[in-house]
Amino acid sequence: MATAKLADGRAFPVSGETSLLDAALAAGIALPYSCRTGRCSTCKAQVHGGGTRALMAESGLTAAELADGWILTCARTADSDLSLDAESLDRIALPPVKTLPARIAQLEHLAPDVLRVVLRLPPTAGFAYIPGQYIDVIGNNGIRRSYSLANAPSENKLLELHIRAVENGAMSQFWFKEAKVNDLLRLNGPLGTFLLRDTANVDLIFLATGTGIAPVKALLESLVHLPEEESPRSVTVLWGGRHAQDLYLDVAGIGGNHTYVPVQSRPDADWTGQAGHVQDVLLRLNPDLKNAAVYACGSDAMIHSARQRLVESGLPPKRFYSDAFVCSGTN
Repeated sequence: MATAKLADGRAFPVSGETSLLDAALAAGIALPYSCRTGRCSTCKAQVHGGGTRALMAESGLTAAELADGWILTCARTADSDLSLDAESLDRIALPPVKTLPARIAQLEHLAPDVLRVVLRLPPTAGFAYIPGQYIDVIGNNGIRRSYSLANAPSENKLLELHIRAVENGAMSQFWFKEAKVNDLLRLNGPLGTFLLRDTANVDLIFLATGTGIAPVKALLESLVHLPEEESPRSVTVLWGGRHAQDLYLDVAGIGGNHTYVPVQSRPDADWTGQAGHVQDVLLRLNPDLKNAAVYACGSDAMIHSARQRLVESGLPPKRFYSDAFVCSGTN
């Protein structure tokens, strides 16, 4: 049995093939995480002493990060007692993870390849979540896929998902060709830590690509309920898609007051707005990154590029938060 000690002095036991992330959660210590497959780097931490062993590939880290002692806590266990520098989320009370039944309440095409699914929970279901989290949906054949919750919690207990079609995907086959209103499914959650941290007088910047706008929508809806003393100084949303049809929501009308910048990476002929990648467009706007907190959700490539470009341009590294969408293979 090894012991992992955090920079704030707290420690937790790690045994067998248990990942550092799971061992911390079992001990009641909340660490950041998202994909839990070693690919998104949300659970990145730095080892300052002791040994670890990889349980899976850490493709979410660069060679330079690995050389500097960075690890992914979802992908490693402890080989000996160790000292770990990792962000703690203990000020945020994460809701308990549950497995519950849910029925499809609505199905709506937002774009040719994007489906809005609304799930209805049982009236007695005590399901709580924080905007920015996701759930796993479990189909009748046992296939499990992760989807961000696209709405802030409400009294009607409805859960909104934005689902993109994946060619030859087993779950996509169900959603786009077989699913019907009132079908019964199971869900597991809430999961993930793509949550708002300190917001008071901060310039909040949201970067999204594709259906990465889903958790951003939930976060925008939640901002209107913040106490005045926790209000950000400004809120800016950049949402990128290849073409106009990929920008399937009226983001300007979501939540309270914010600046919305739509971006096309392969602009249509009549497009007069911003073109390119969202992180490059953001830098062209010359934001005050020293006072900013960036929340990025979308493709893995965008997340890695945005983190590097923005930190190099003055963003404090610990104020970049991300939720990378990683492909499950046969989605």
